[in-house]
Amino acid sequence: MQIVPMRDLKNTVEIEKLCAESNEPVFVTKNGYGRLVVMDIDYYERTMRKIGEATLVNQGIADWENGKVVEGKSAISKLRKKHGI
Repeated sequence: MQIVPMRDLKNTVEIEKLCAESNEPVFVTKNGYGRLVVMDIDYYERTMRKIGEATLVNQGIADWENGKVVEGKSAISKLRKKHGI
């Protein structure tokens, strides 16, 4: 984990390099306390994709626990009828 003081944000090239090389967020502090997080766009997109996938898995688990499921053969049969396959 990279931690830099707020004043180092003036050196944007160095911050960009830190993000790219470490492949993780760079934490920015002000007066010794965390204030900002800077990250490479690829890292951000991967993280958001993982969050989206985890959300879908959790929704599926909740559906299963609440009995909101359909037997596979029945679902396929309904889809075939609906679409004339």
